[in-house]
Order: sequence, then C-alpha cells, then structure tokens
Amino acid sequence: MAEFIHLHNHTHYSLQDGACTVYDLVKAAKKNNMPAVALTDHGVMFGISEFHRVCKKEGIKPISGMEAYVVAEGSRFDKGKGEDSNGKKRGRNYHHLVLLAKNKTGYKNLSKLSTYGHTQGFYYRPRIDLELLREYREGLIALSACAGGIVSVHLVNNDYEKARKTAITYKEIFGDDFYLEIQDHNMEVEKNILQGMPKLSKELGIKLVATNDCHYIAKDHAIAHNILLLLGDKSGTADYHKLRYETDQIYFKTADEMAALFKNYEGAIENTLEIADKVDFSLEFEGHLYPKFPIPPESGAKTLDEYFEMIAREGLYKRFKNVTKELEDRFNYEIGVIKSMGFSGYFLIVQDYINAAKSRGIPVGPGRGSAAGSLVAYAVGITNVDPFEFDLLFERFLNPARKSMPDIDVDFADSKRERVIEYVKEKYGEDSVCQIVTFNRLSSKAVLRDVARVLQIPISVVTSITKFIPSKFGKVYSIDQALAEVPELKWVNESKDPKIMELIKYAKILEGMNRNSSKHAAGVVISPGDVSNFVPLATPGNSSELVTQYNMKELDTTGLLKMDFLGLRTLTIIQDAIDLIKKTHNIDINPDDIPLDDKLTFEMFSRGQTTAVFQFESGPMREYLKKLKPTTVKDLSAMNALYRPGPMEFIDDFIRRKHGLEQTEYLHPVLEPILKETYGIIVYQEQVIQIANKAAGMTLAEADLLRRAMGKKDLQAMKEQKVKFVEGAVKNNNIAEKTATAIFDAIDKFANYGFNKSHAVAYSVVAYQTAYLKAHYPAEFLAANLTNEVGNTDKITTYLEDCRKLKIEVLCPDVNMPSVYFDVIDGKVLFGMCAIKNVGIGAVEEIKKKRQELGRDFTSIYDLCANVDTRLVNKRALEGLVLAGALDKLKGTRAENLAAVEPALEFGSKVKNSKFSITDSLFGGGNIEEVAIPEPPLPEVEEWTKKEELSKEREVLGFYLTDHPLRKYELEYRSFAMVHLGEPETFEAVEQVRACGVVTGLKTKIDRSGKTMAFFTLDDFSGSCECVVFGSTFEKIGKHITEEATVLLLGRPESSGDAIKLQIENAMPLEGTKVQFTKSLKVVIDEEKFTDMEVILKLRKVLEKHQGNIPVILHLINNGAKPRLFHLKNYRVRICDELASSLLELLGEDSILYCT
Repeated sequence: MAEFIHLHNHTHYSLQDGACTVYDLVKAAKKNNMPAVALTDHGVMFGISEFHRVCKKEGIKPISGMEAYVVAEGSRFDKGKGEDSNGKKRGRNYHHLVLLAKNKTGYKNLSKLSTYGHTQGFYYRPRIDLELLREYREGLIALSACAGGIVSVHLVNNDYEKARKTAITYKEIFGDDFYLEIQDHNMEVEKNILQGMPKLSKELGIKLVATNDCHYIAKDHAIAHNILLLLGDKSGTADYHKLRYETDQIYFKTADEMAALFKNYEGAIENTLEIADKVDFSLEFEGHLYPKFPIPPESGAKTLDEYFEMIAREGLYKRFKNVTKELEDRFNYEIGVIKSMGFSGYFLIVQDYINAAKSRGIPVGPGRGSAAGSLVAYAVGITNVDPFEFDLLFERFLNPARKSMPDIDVDFADSKRERVIEYVKEKYGEDSVCQIVTFNRLSSKAVLRDVARVLQIPISVVTSITKFIPSKFGKVYSIDQALAEVPELKWVNESKDPKIMELIKYAKILEGMNRNSSKHAAGVVISPGDVSNFVPLATPGNSSELVTQYNMKELDTTGLLKMDFLGLRTLTIIQDAIDLIKKTHNIDINPDDIPLDDKLTFEMFSRGQTTAVFQFESGPMREYLKKLKPTTVKDLSAMNALYRPGPMEFIDDFIRRKHGLEQTEYLHPVLEPILKETYGIIVYQEQVIQIANKAAGMTLAEADLLRRAMGKKDLQAMKEQKVKFVEGAVKNNNIAEKTATAIFDAIDKFANYGFNKSHAVAYSVVAYQTAYLKAHYPAEFLAANLTNEVGNTDKITTYLEDCRKLKIEVLCPDVNMPSVYFDVIDGKVLFGMCAIKNVGIGAVEEIKKKRQELGRDFTSIYDLCANVDTRLVNKRALEGLVLAGALDKLKGTRAENLAAVEPALEFGSKVKNSKFSITDSLFGGGNIEEVAIPEPPLPEVEEWTKKEELSKEREVLGFYLTDHPLRKYELEYRSFAMVHLGEPETFEAVEQVRACGVVTGLKTKIDRSGKTMAFFTLDDFSGSCECVVFGSTFEKIGKHITEEATVLLLGRPESSGDAIKLQIENAMPLEGTKVQFTKSLKVVIDEEKFTDMEVILKLRKVLEKHQGNIPVILHLINNGAKPRLFHLKNYRVRICDELASSLLELLGEDSILYCT
C-alpha cells in the first residue's frame, strides 16, 4: 500500500466552495491510514482551531495551512487603478500559493499573512504580495499551488522563461521549503503544467510534490459540490450537472490512486511525507490571556486579587445593611473560588466597563445567564439581582470542578452598545479589541430550500417537506432525523420521483455546511496587545469591520478573553419611556428602584394585558397569565422558564397547584423546600443541582457536573452518576433505593429542558420593569415602544391596537406639533413623523424650527410652503404628511390638500422670491414696497370616502392609523380567526388556518396554464401576511378577493424565512359570516360579576329580547380554575349586531364569542 499525505484540501470554510466539513476531512485521512493531513482553505484560517481539536481526538497530525492569494505583479495596495503588463486591472491579477506552517513561528506568520490579506490587501479577495512573503517567510513551507498558481499559469501560457524566473523568486524566499506542486484532475489546462514542472524541478533543483485539489470527500459528491457553487446564483439553473470545475476528480483520493497518477514523477508522492515530517506544531491552550487591568494607586492594593476583594467587600456592605454570617460565609467562599481560579482580573475588567457604562448614562441590564447567581458579581455591580432573595446558585455560574472560563454576558441598550465597545477600545487600545466571526450554516430547512431552487423544484413542493421539520429545544431536526421520526414525511422516503430523490441526496451532503460568515451579534475579544498577535483576523461578508477568524467556541483554545456585549432593545425602550415620563410628569424613575411587589403591575399581568411587555407579549402567554394571575416575580420567572417546548406541558399543572386546585406531591420530603416555589415541578437547572446536593449528599460542584452530564446524555457517565446518586441518597437521607431511583429518573427527565434560574429571574425582573411602566404610565411606555419599532409595521399595528384597548387616544401627526419620534401630549400618544414614508428627520426638524421662529401655528398648506425650506420638505414629503393626516388641523380636507401640493410649492417659491427681491431693493437703493402675495384657494376636488382615506393612509404608513376597515367586524375576527397575522407563533403546528382581514396590494398575473393567479397582503389588528391564490382556486373565489375587501380566508401556512405566507384555498366576505357559521353563542362572565343580581337580570332581559334558534353557553371563570360551563336551555337567541353590542356594553370587551 502506497504512503501519501494530502497537502491541498478545502473545507466548508472555503465559503461556498469547499463541500466537506473539517470533521469529514480528518475522518477521511484516518480511514485511509494517512498519519497527517493539511487544511488549506482559500485566504483564511477559519477552521484551523477546530482542525487541531478534531485531529487530536482522531490521532491525526494536523498541518496548518492556507491557499493564499498573491498579487502577481505590483503591490497588495494596488486596487484597480490602471492596468498591469497583462492588461488586467492592477490588483485583479492574483494567483494561488499554498502555505503550510512548520512550527509555532510559522503558524504566527501564517496568521499575520492571512490578517494582512484582509486588512491591507483586500480587493475582491484577501491578497498578499512578495514583500509580505519575504517579511513573514520564517517557519513556512510553500507549494506552487494548483493551475491557478503563478508558476503554473506561465506554463499554461507556454512561457517557460517566466515560469522559471518566478520559481527562482520563490526559491530565494523559501529556500528548500519551496516545492513545485503538480496535480492531475484530467483537465486540459494541466497538461502543460505536468510537462513543465518536472523540467523546472530538474533545472532548478526544486522538489516536486503531488497533491489533489480536494474540495469534497467522495467522487460522487461532485454534483453536490457543483450545487454549492450555484447557491450564489439567485436565478437558479437547470444546468446543475454541468460542472463549473470541469472535473469530478477534486475529491479525497486514496494513497494508491495518487501513487498510480504520479508513478512517473520521481519523488512527488514521497515528498508529501517529507513535508509532513518537517511540521512540528500543535495548537494548544497555553493559559488565559488577559489585558492588563490598572490598579488605582490610591487603593493601596498590590495585586489584582487584593484590589478585587477590596472593592467586592465594599460593595457587599453597600448592597446589604445587615451582612449576616450566612452572607459573609457565601461571600468568602465565592471570592476564594474566584481568586483560586485566577479570575480576579476577569471580574475587574467586566465590572469596570459595566460601571463605566452606567456612569455614562448607558442602560445596563440587571443580569443575564448564570452570572446572576453570584453574590460577588452582585456586590461589585456586575448584576443587579439579589441571589439570596431568589435562591440562586454560584456553582451554576462558576464551578471549581470545571476549569472553563466564567461566562458573563451583559445586556446594554441596543442604541448605545457601540459606545461601551468604544470605551473598552480607549482603555485597552484599539488593536486590543476585536469582534468575533460567526458562520451561518445550512440547516435542514435552509439546505432543502436552496438545493430545490438550483434543481428548479417548485417552492410549494419543498415547503410540503420543510413545514413538517420540527425543532426541539431550539434546534431544528436534521433531514435524517425528520425523515425517520415525522409520519407526515413518510412519502418523501418512499418517493420514486427522481427530483425528490436528488433533492434529498444532495441536501443531505450539504447539510450543516457554512453558507457565509458574518460578525457575531455580541462577541468581543479583549487581548493583552494587538489581537492579530494571538489570532488571525478577517473581514466577514461585505463588511470592512475586522473580526477574529476563530468563532466563539474555538477562541477558547487561544486563551483570549471573550465577552458578550449584547444589545437589548428593551433597555432602550425602558430608558425612552423614563425620559418621556420625566418630560410629561416631571418624575425621575430609576428602573433598579422600582418596587417588585406593585399591586397594579400584577393586576395587569393577571388580566393578560402584556402586549409590549418583555417576554410576556405573545398571545398564548397572555392567556396563561390570565389563568395564573401571578403575584410575585418568582411566578413570572417560573412561567418564563416553563413557556418553552417540553416543559410547556406542565404549565396547567403549575397554575392549578398555585390556586390550590390540585395537590402538590413530592417523591420525598427532602424535595419540598427545593420545589415548593414551583409547586413540585422541576423547572430550573438549579433545582437539579440542589436535589443532588440535599438528597444525595453531593457537593454543589459535584451536583453541577451531574447536571451537565445529564444535559449531554453521556450514557456511561450517567450510569456512574446514577449509582453515586442512589447510594448517596440511601446513605445520607435514609431514602429507600426505589425512591432514590425514582428521584434520579425524575431529574434526568427534567434536565433535558430545565432552565437556568439565574437567567429566568434576571429577565423576569426586566419584564416586570416594563410591566410596571406600562401599568403606571401606559401612554409613555407605548410611545417608547412605537418609536423603537418604526419599520416593523406588524409591531406598530399591534401597539396601536393596544392603545385603543387601553383607551389611549393616538393623535395623528401634526405639523403644528411636529415630533420626529412618538411623543405624549396630555396623556395622548402623538404619532411620530419618522414613521411616515418619505418624511425624513431633516423635514421634521425644518417644520419644527420654522414654527418656533414664526411663534404661531401654520394655517394652511400654502402657509407651510411659504415658510419652510421646500428642499427639505419637498413634494414627496408633503404628500406623505397630507396622507398621514399631519395637515388635518389646517384648512381643507386631505383630498384638497393633496391636490394643492404642487400649487403650494409654487406659491412658496413665489413668496420666497418676493422676499429676496425686497432684500435686493433694500441694499440696492431702490424703492421698498412689500406686497403680500395672497394665498390661492384650495383646489375643488371630490372628498374621499372613509375607505379611500384609510387606503391612502396605509399607503404612506404601512398600516391603518385613524381607523381599521376590519373594526366593523371585530367580533367576527375574534370568533372566527384562528391566527393573528402579525404573530407567527399563532401559525405553529397547524396545517390549515382560518384568517380574517382586509385585502391590500392586490396583484394578478397569468400563470403558465393561462389562468389568473393573485398575490396580496392580508391585514388584521396584529399586522399582515402575504397571500397567494393559484389559478384553479382563483377561478372559484376571485370574486371575493378585491382591493380593500374584508374577507374570511382558508389557507395553508408556508414558512418564508422568518415570515409566514398563506396559500389560499377558499374565501368569503366577512359580512354575513356570523349568521352563516355561528352554532352557539359563548358568554363569558367572571364569577364575581355573576353574583351581581342586577347584571344577571339585565343579561336575561337582553337574551329574551333577541330570541332565536342559537343556543347560549355561559362560561363562568375564576382565577386559574377550569371555566364552569352552563347551557342555558331556556334561552336561544337570534345573532345580530344589536344583540352583540348590548352584551358587550353589559359584560365588557371579550365577553362574547360566536362559536362554530
């Protein structure tokens, strides 16, 4: 058997080019008994850290490399100006060169070269030049590369002399570490290379080396690779079998295959082993690399440990008026662990930028993740949740038995997050701070959609597959997993359709591959000096901003300090609301001082009025809150943790137990103190740790390791842990073995989806703060939300509807009260002009400025145009203002003012020219006589109907403001609509939905069969949804689908990215549906109201007045109890508007429903 090592290999880190993972590459080397393998992705080192980790695990020697882009002529700084001697734009004439690191110096130089390619030489590709190669050649081996290498290109062009001179240049740079690379993929372009390279080798004494330009593992992956190359072609192509690389030979060949190919090239195979022998480098963790934190001289502290303990102890006594022995003991334990693990510097850095942010008025969240469980973090101001009050565990955050870095993620107001990063750059140096790369991978759903597009499979077909692929614990099922476990996809496995078979085959090969790179939303590295000295850097995607080439996980190998600086919009909203409250009420509110037991706030939660309340605003959550009627932040925290796939099935148990409607039972009395606050249900990971600690006598550190083993489902470790747990429970608490086993099995089950309590509590505190502001200052809170959701029409629609429900009047935008953002005037929300299309901030500021200068209101559109700069307030801006109602308080109707836009602009121009003429006369010595130009009358035009006015209003806003065409049918909407169009979660797990709304933006086109199909947007009170009606269906229902029609639709939801689209199957006008569909009338009454005889008598009178054939069902509700149902046998009613309005007036909103 031949011996050979692959030295030229691309993985999916050669983005949209390499069609194999790092793991695939290493496993292929192991399978073929190759002792080493190289990774040489295009211009980047994205995969090197992962590569070393996988190689170590599989016992393969890693060879770190890169296929560099080298500027063939000129400098890396040449970027398209002028032409080189080959007639190409300067800088575009780059060629490949394979570089391999021999040792640590070589790795560092490789990193530098890759970094400079992005920071200095990026022009279409990250390019380097001969100057850099000469400077950073030490420790590197160079191969002349593929047919795209410069030596090869000269040979292809039959220019042997140029090839010879170029080879000599590289030999001068790299000496005996430069090799002439030969490849044979049965391509025409390689023939001259295979003839010329041996001649050069013999003449110049440069050794040959044989490689294969591996882009995938197996030969039959060639089409899949070709499809990957075509993913960037948005138009798709039917010609996917035509290989762009013109060969199917760029796979991971066996040693024997390579030996057979190059048997006539002396030493070419053997030299792969020689090169591998030259390499002696393994990327290992060498300790944590912190930036130097400056100890203030005035502190008197000599070490970081000493200074950290000093400020932490000071903070402890500031936080607690009475520091008990229990507090003191826990503090001493935590500080001891932090110091012993060498993390004092880490904590100092974090507390410094958090406190710097606070001092600069940048809102900071109370905590995120497990860090909220640390008393020391609370003492130094890193978190703002008392871990004692909420029984949070330090060991969940930092465990001495786990040697990993602590993980302190911090939320900042999203609008000011960058200012915090700027502070860190100022403190530690610009070059020491860098954000982190992330890779967007082809999930099962994404890869099926992408491959289907290239194969030209209709979207409806692929959607019939992807819509059934579920997610579990936030992770989408793989294709194999979905096909094996989902009954609705059985047909896919059985399909003989060649297109479906190809789709699944190629999608499976490409699943999990990187699609593109981007900047991580939160990750930041802070290093002790220039980051590029420790890790290669890159510019991801089309960005010019630098990121580390290793992702969050792989950065652990480097020892660099990585932090999560997260931008949380909710913190911006809270601050904006507080600013508005200060303006309208002259009250200063500090969110950290808001009392956590406010009655009004919990009453609002109990009514389910949590639209815009952080993490509690979804429809299903609001319904659960009505049943739960929470009374503490702990209730909110538990609900937050339970409202997820998996534990959601226990929500009803939790609610019933809270209200005493179901008995709480414990497997053993030792569990009661731990599970009492969650009524016997294991909700949190911390409870798993506490049970192992109290029941089995494990230390908290040991218990945390048990929790982690359960989460990872390590069967061998679980078996050992179970024995330890049961033995400990029997020994320490005299628990029966059978009971101990049952307890272990229970916590094992819940460990799958147990939530981090520290995070749940911290985020529930943020949620509570938003709820408090809404309960006490609803107008200011909703105005702040509206401002922060400009551009999201679904959110705006939902919040405007919430204003209506809360009886908060929303004022149209008004040129006499110009406001860029949403504002509050006398308890009313003033619409922000920034939400009007074509009206920029400059236009609003100009209107505001001129009105202040005038000292009076504008009286007409002519008056407005005569005074403002119409270059800022131009025709499109004026039209937007008119249609949005911003001129409603001026003379004329919207129709008249829209017709007057051009005349008003002309009038304004005349007035301004007149003023200039007066000025010229004044300084030119002529007669001065100012003559006021009279305003022309408004054009006489027909007034718009209310329907037309609303339609035009929606045109410039994207939603309805002053009214909604659906309002007339609100009860039908609540009764018959199965989904809220602006809330995608309401579409989950349903194949067919009933939706109600207004048809807008209707467009039709002729399909391939000559039939008319339609596309439109359906609007309801929560937002909108895109809809399509195919030809055969439109023939039947098209008469009901007209612009501005209010309709009830039946359709099938389809995912389209983050949005939902509806494929419509039936339609009918909403008018008359209440009579057509209603089989019974549901009347909902609170039991307290039911005891009011006056209400009962009035109810009886209303029902008697509208006698008919429809039965009435009374629903009596009481806290979280299941509603009691009563069929009123003596009452049947006739469904009509008068009946509905009478019942709603008597019993309140949401008190009746038409049941089908």
